[in-house]
Amino acid sequence: MVLDMKRNKIIDVPSFDNKLTEHKQCVAFHEAGHAAAIYLNNKAQNLPPVFFQILFKDRSGSSENHKNTYHIIHDDCIARVEGGRLIQSLPDSMDAFLDKLVAHDDVMVHAVEDYVSAFEADIVNLLVGPLAEAKYIADTDNELFNHRLVNISALKNYGGRSDIATAYEYLQSYSPNKRQQDEKLDELFNVAFDFVNDYENWKAISKLANHIIDSDKDTINCEEVIAVLESTDMNDFADEISQPDRYVRYA
Repeated sequence: MVLDMKRNKIIDVPSFDNKLTEHKQCVAFHEAGHAAAIYLNNKAQNLPPVFFQILFKDRSGSSENHKNTYHIIHDDCIARVEGGRLIQSLPDSMDAFLDKLVAHDDVMVHAVEDYVSAFEADIVNLLVGPLAEAKYIADTDNELFNHRLVNISALKNYGGRSDIATAYEYLQSYSPNKRQQDEKLDELFNVAFDFVNDYENWKAISKLANHIIDSDKDTINCEEVIAVLESTDMNDFADEISQPDRYVRYA
């Protein structure tokens, strides 16, 4: 099972080339946010590498005019990050699942901590996508980017509707209580906001977004993403991450 992270806000077909360019840039920053978080956020928490790739629809094979029109009309299909999920299947109740793990072996306490970190990282990585798009637009318009102006409910304006829906799928296993779900989402939203607002992270997201804009590929694999983010020789890590059977996954 894979986790698709995509920009899914449907908008009208732009009338001018500059509007189309602006739209492509928004999409690039959205997907760059997801991809950068999957690599950098997971790495910062010592979570295992996980396979992902950025997919684009119809980057080749049709005329530019037809291709661009199709992308804008079917905006939910223009680009997405495939994979990137640490939690492969969500339990009906996370508390019951974790209690069962610990009951089997006290040593499992560390594994439980890792599972919780992976669970929360998946949600944060979902939220970073629309937040990166929001920050790009705010910076472009010389506007402030803060929690008051960009909150969870505002993310739907930045292609984040499906990201929020997937986050709530996670939170339903976290707790059946809507208030507790919202509190946890608020907590992780703040983590995602701080990730995007961090200078080094934003520089990495921007670098990857520009690479996406300049690329004419239908697929940008994780090795290429990592090389852009690290701007160094990533051959050793690429060898490891390109072998899916070597990944650590959380059931």
